[in-house]
Amino acid sequence: MRLRGRGVFDHLYRRGRCQRLDSMVLRVAPPCPELLHPPQPLHADSCRLAVVVSSKVSKRAVVRNRLRRLFHEAFRHRQRQQPLPAAWLLLSLRPGAAESDPADLLKQWTHLLHQSGLLDDDEFPGIPERGRVL
Repeated sequence: MRLRGRGVFDHLYRRGRCQRLDSMVLRVAPPCPELLHPPQPLHADSCRLAVVVSSKVSKRAVVRNRLRRLFHEAFRHRQRQQPLPAAWLLLSLRPGAAESDPADLLKQWTHLLHQSGLLDDDEFPGIPERGRVL
């Protein structure tokens, strides 16, 4: 499930624990379902993801959207295999991420999930079964 809205992002920036690598930053915050529009009590305890790709990463919207889709697809795949604990995640890509190989970006993302304590198995490589997303 995706996160959107100013209140949600303010919550993630204020309350989120931060993990950093060269090409991305992951913020993990406790869920706050009352910030969702419209309020969604059914899946309030699920893990949700927002991916931020600024124009500093790439001037081309096509590239930014591909990166966004890459991480959302990997997240959905991960949630189907073995769901992450209830948390809100904000993944921000840094300039230079667009030049990186998608497989390397997904490995870095998996590493950040390990660092944050959300992922404790080594089985998930972060690459969807369907093949290449880009």
